[in-house]
Amino acid sequence: MAEATKSVSIEVVYRGIFQKTLAQRICRSVVLAGRKKGHTGTAFSRYGDSPERNGVPAKQFAIVAVDEIELEASMAKYEPSVVDITIAVDDTLVKGVESWAWYGRQPIWKPTREGGTVLVTSEKSADEVVAQMDKTPKALTVGIVPGGASFAGLWVYKDDHTDYRVLGALAKVAPEWLSLDAAKEAARELSNGDASAVASVQHGPDATLVRPVNAGEGTGNHGKPAFTKPGRTTMRPGNALA
Repeated sequence: MAEATKSVSIEVVYRGIFQKTLAQRICRSVVLAGRKKGHTGTAFSRYGDSPERNGVPAKQFAIVAVDEIELEASMAKYEPSVVDITIAVDDTLVKGVESWAWYGRQPIWKPTREGGTVLVTSEKSADEVVAQMDKTPKALTVGIVPGGASFAGLWVYKDDHTDYRVLGALAKVAPEWLSLDAAKEAARELSNGDASAVASVQHGPDATLVRPVNAGEGTGNHGKPAFTKPGRTTMRPGNALA
């Protein structure tokens, strides 16, 4: 994370409604763990994803910074156009996401910076996951957090500790922002002292497999990943914005 010296930005890509609580819990735990390490941070969802639709990809974000001034600078744009870490809590999302169908399908790594990390909860190997991603023009790191996609209903949260395992995996790939001790302390607080939650945080770095991804790896079989949105002056008559 050499480039992210003053802040780290993390996005969680999830299936709307069914994984909303999971995404919220991951982002909340990231901010709390960052604060345990002496940093500041905030978590928020993407405005354009509201209201969410069942199963439609959506995003939430967490930003951890060295101080309030840097945090405000990082929040200058409501949705970060470049993030340090992308987390996909359903491995089918690595084939590309199309939130609300308003910006076309995008590669999962599109906002991830050069040298950044894509964390995926999956029961597949890293090679299998990379083979499903769009061919990347930049070098990345892919981390596989073992486990299937955690789904639940609208009002039900499946507390299978996916959030704690992901938090532990983050401590492995970004230790300067989220130390393992701070992650365990955050889990202990969020779970009201549940020892199994702390154990799940430890399981995150222990079980997460990290694989470098070189530029050019991935598949080109998904088709064109996105389309160019018309500007204000190129829209058809009747669709122009005032």
